[in-house]
Amino acid sequence: MQENKVEQYLIELMYTYREIEKNMWLIDDEEHDLEGIVVMYTEPLVIIRAVIMDAPQEKRLEFFTKLLELNANDVLHGAYALEEDQIVLIDTLEYNSMDFTEFRATLDAFSLALTQHYPILSKYRAQ
Repeated sequence: MQENKVEQYLIELMYTYREIEKNMWLIDDEEHDLEGIVVMYTEPLVIIRAVIMDAPQEKRLEFFTKLLELNANDVLHGAYALEEDQIVLIDTLEYNSMDFTEFRATLDAFSLALTQHYPILSKYRAQ
């Protein structure tokens, strides 16, 4: 049986991760600024997802305007989205055509977004 290339790539990147169920991994790697990143393989897609925060109840228009601006100008791979009442960062890759460079670029973009955008977005959190 062919080994899953998602796990191969995680090993090559030397990230701290664990398999939380078949074809689903949780990256918790403080050193690489990747904490709470879920990578899931559901044929034919690889879904990379991180919960950022709960959607704020105050200043919602301002907050969602800022999210759209970040999506348009600053997020290199993936996009911010609203799932129920949570803000997530999500990207999808096609498993069969995904290569190591594309996988790494997505995770690098997540790391960058988490470190640079969280201070901006956290201002909207309920105190």
